[in-house]
Amino acid sequence: MSLVDTDWLEKNLDKVKIIDCSWHMPAENRNAKEEFDKEHIPNAIFFDLDKNSRQDTDLPHMLPTLGAWNEIISNLGISNDDHVVIYDDSNVISSCRGWYNFIYFGHDPKLVCVLDGGFKKWKSENKKTSNASSSFNKSVYEGHELSKLVKNKVLIDQNISQREFTVVDARSRERFEGKAPDPRKNVRSGSIPNSICLPFVEVINENKTFKNKEDLNKLFQEISKNYDENLVFSCGSGVTACVLALAYSLVNTKYLPTIYDGSWSEYGKI
Repeated sequence: MSLVDTDWLEKNLDKVKIIDCSWHMPAENRNAKEEFDKEHIPNAIFFDLDKNSRQDTDLPHMLPTLGAWNEIISNLGISNDDHVVIYDDSNVISSCRGWYNFIYFGHDPKLVCVLDGGFKKWKSENKKTSNASSSFNKSVYEGHELSKLVKNKVLIDQNISQREFTVVDARSRERFEGKAPDPRKNVRSGSIPNSICLPFVEVINENKTFKNKEDLNKLFQEISKNYDENLVFSCGSGVTACVLALAYSLVNTKYLPTIYDGSWSEYGKI
């Protein structure tokens, strides 16, 4: 159950831990924390995607160390057996990155869900919002890393010739094909050799909900007629790759999200 709908969450507000994982592209000039402070789903906790990523690197949104993750989640008052629902108010569906992080660090995949349609859908249905800060006690969270769910540049390079897995890129076709400049100044245009492009916007509807299973299945069949569980997702900075990973988990329920964490920010670095 990678997704829950707004009606389900409304009925279960007091039975789950709710996380707002909104993150915006710099060009949007939006402050996710300020927006959260003004209005959010009742009982929600804000998760700062930038601050809660690895800090000793110039690559964006890299996974933190296990120790750092345990401290971050403990400080949010979340326990290992909590059912976590993550949402966002972002055009890049950043809640999916939060979903991936929890699964990577060993949280039961059945207990980590994304709110389909996010905060925009919640508000469009006139469901209750709040500006109150949530109070919670610090927990003792003990995660464990599922290292097979992340690929690094060495493995990506090896795979170009070995072809043990298929890299699927979530960026726009213009960026993938090198027809549009990368938004980051120190990153060239183009894509990883032998990778496939499936822009993340193609797996979601206009209202930011995910397409139905039948439509998603067609999309994945179109990009790879022999697709299987051996898909690795990439993008610009590791956020929208997770949108594709979640979409694929809806088609293949046995699949655990596997990401090239450095993504094009690392691979295309000048």
